[in-house]
Amino acid sequence: MTAPLRAVFVALAALFAVLLVTRGYWQEPMLGILGLAPEDGRYLGYVEGETSLIAAPVAGQLLERPVNRGQRVKKGDRLFVIDPMLARAEVTRVQALLAESKARHENLLTGKRPEEQDVVRAQRREVEASLELAEAELKRQDELLARRVSTQQAHDQALSQVLQLRARLASLAAQERAGDLAARQAEIAAAAALVEQNEANLAQAKKRLSDLMPAAPEDALVENTFFNVGEWVPAGTPVVSLLPPSRVKLRFFVPEEEVSKARMGREVSFTCDGCPADLRASVIYVSPRAEFTPPVIYSQSSRTKLVFMIEARPHDLPAEIALAPGLPVTVAPFVEAGS
Repeated sequence: MTAPLRAVFVALAALFAVLLVTRGYWQEPMLGILGLAPEDGRYLGYVEGETSLIAAPVAGQLLERPVNRGQRVKKGDRLFVIDPMLARAEVTRVQALLAESKARHENLLTGKRPEEQDVVRAQRREVEASLELAEAELKRQDELLARRVSTQQAHDQALSQVLQLRARLASLAAQERAGDLAARQAEIAAAAALVEQNEANLAQAKKRLSDLMPAAPEDALVENTFFNVGEWVPAGTPVVSLLPPSRVKLRFFVPEEEVSKARMGREVSFTCDGCPADLRASVIYVSPRAEFTPPVIYSQSSRTKLVFMIEARPHDLPAEIALAPGLPVTVAPFVEAGS
């Protein structure tokens, strides 16, 4: 290496060393000239979205998916349909069982049919007529036997006929009363329990059917779709991911010397590219641990700073404002009352 080149090299090395030592004096002004300096103590951050993953609890073929990525859906809109044939058949089967158990329970409460009771009443009236005739015959035999005109055998036969008819009449009267009664209480309770069991089974079958055809739980943006119509979807695997406006939040980072000003529920003002001025949000989380400035908001001036992560929920956003996840935001510094 020639002497002039060596001298240039030594001069450049000395200049670089001086710049490193004195960077605290020239770095901030230079970043300001380049437009990279921090904005008057404002906090840097970005928009974070908490997506809802919508899945079916059982496996099946995807028959319908009327929504697409980037589409906005309303609460109650159908998101997708997994083949519901078996679930519908199960609902029909349990409905039939419930109808059968209800009919049995009602039958136990009503006793015999009126037509069956009419038969018993007719038999009772027939026996009453026969008993009336038999009692008359017994009375006549008593008189004949007293005059020694009839035999003891004829009298005994007449008495036996009266006793038989009275017993038959009592039996029919008991049958008639029993026919008007419901079943035993234990049988009724068992039938009622079976009705409740089938009602629960029906509710469960209908829930399984509705799980195969889920609807949007609230207004949301369809952030992504994971299966196309005709594909087989494993049980519990998300088919659609939703991002409701209520699940969008700000995530920004506050220097350690200012984190004491961040309190739950405190309002902050923020802005972003293309957003109106003075948007508002409320603090919902303050991290208990310090960290170095994350690479997502990395800058020369803050690379070695310890910061605390703060999360805030935006509110009162205009309808035309949609905060997309990843969008950089700038949050105004905390100002204590009276300062």
